[in-house]
Amino acid sequence: MSFYFSDTAVLLFDFWSVHTPTGMVLSVLVILLLSMLYEAIKMGKAVLLQRALLALPRSLSQESLAEPEERGTGPGQGRWFRYHVSQTLFHVVQVVLGYMVMLAVMSYNAWIFLGAIVGSTLGYFVVYPLLGRG
Repeated sequence: MSFYFSDTAVLLFDFWSVHTPTGMVLSVLVILLLSMLYEAIKMGKAVLLQRALLALPRSLSQESLAEPEERGTGPGQGRWFRYHVSQTLFHVVQVVLGYMVMLAVMSYNAWIFLGAIVGSTLGYFVVYPLLGRG
């Protein structure tokens, strides 16, 4: 198989069937936005990881010396767990979006492929500077 430039394609589902240039432009825009959202979620996971690491206790050696009933009852433990659940949900959404974009690219339509690449590039360019502020 090879990439081709065309204004017709079937993307992801049978009901997403493109037959006009306008439909192709809209489909490329949707794939572009999905790729940007993928990059934003990827950076959001990195910010959550930074915050989760800050929520961990300062000294793990002191924590390991604590009595079993005292361990895990501090406020940091609950906050860390919330960050972990949030990261897990972000991961699920990221995987779903990633597979959707990948399957759209596997239509071998060059316009869709370019939309995915441009969306990923723009998403990284826009969201990466926010990582330092998080």
